[in-house]
Amino acid sequence: MTRILITGMSGTGKTSVIRELLARGHQAHDLDTPEWSHWVPGDDLTPGQGEDWVWQLDKVRALLSRPTPLPLFVSGCAENMAELFPLIDAVVLLSAPVPTIMTRLAARTGCGYGHAEEERRKVAELITTIEPLLRHSADFEIDTRQPVQATVDALFRFIGSR
Repeated sequence: MTRILITGMSGTGKTSVIRELLARGHQAHDLDTPEWSHWVPGDDLTPGQGEDWVWQLDKVRALLSRPTPLPLFVSGCAENMAELFPLIDAVVLLSAPVPTIMTRLAARTGCGYGHAEEERRKVAELITTIEPLLRHSADFEIDTRQPVQATVDALFRFIGSR
């Protein structure tokens, strides 16, 4: 079984890629949801006031440990995700220039993370500090300024080259 983590900063297209993978009939899970993640005490750069959104390690570990003959795609970005890297076969980083990310976040509706100006400020700070760490742990990087279908096609080219 191949287990692929799709990661990146807020606004890079992780959720859109998961939706496209599901539409194409693949096993795919967005770990940045209450089903797989929860709030814990954190620092001032985290999305919540003094809280951080982290993966529920037991649940995600169980998901990644299930036998399946097909590739399993998971997406997300959490402070504790490296604890599960031994269960992941490849890490794919989605990225985009900061102005592109800020435009995407501002366009989110309702209470979608990044819609508020203060949240976008935090994302910009995190891009400076966290994205280099993500890049260092990634096996492949995809610039998501292209349509989501092209991003997923690039993902499959990478998987096919392994």
